[in-house]
Amino acid sequence: MKVAILMGSESDREVVEKSIPFYNFFGITADMFVMSAHRNPDDVQKFSRAAKSEGYGAIVACAGMAAHLGGVVAAHTTLPVIGVPLSGSALNGVDALYSIVQMPSGVPVATMAIGKAGVQNSAVFVAQIFSLIDESIHDKLVEFKQNGCRLAR
Repeated sequence: MKVAILMGSESDREVVEKSIPFYNFFGITADMFVMSAHRNPDDVQKFSRAAKSEGYGAIVACAGMAAHLGGVVAAHTTLPVIGVPLSGSALNGVDALYSIVQMPSGVPVATMAIGKAGVQNSAVFVAQIFSLIDESIHDKLVEFKQNGCRLAR
């Protein structure tokens, strides 16, 4: 199973990469892409519409400031979309949080915490979704919980 992780800017990579050890632990392939809802809207639309046929089971959209990435993605796919607000302004991610969590009825975006905890929780949430059809991921979730919700050392 694989997940697409979109980030609004290359400058987000340092935080977003903190989720990769979690995907590795759960055995989930995570592909990262830089796409901005504002700078590359056509690319975001095209990617979102094709993601399911490309084998993705979920999309994680990480963005700061106005953070419209998750909503734009959700408008163009039936896959679960998980939004992660990132710091990027004087408001330290609170603006992004409000942008992601305030979606209109019928266009849901699951919203995580701001920053590092959010990207890591998004990986766990993807694992929970994928575990519904993949018993090996379920087993890793059990191990993760038994280890105090930490990666095995």
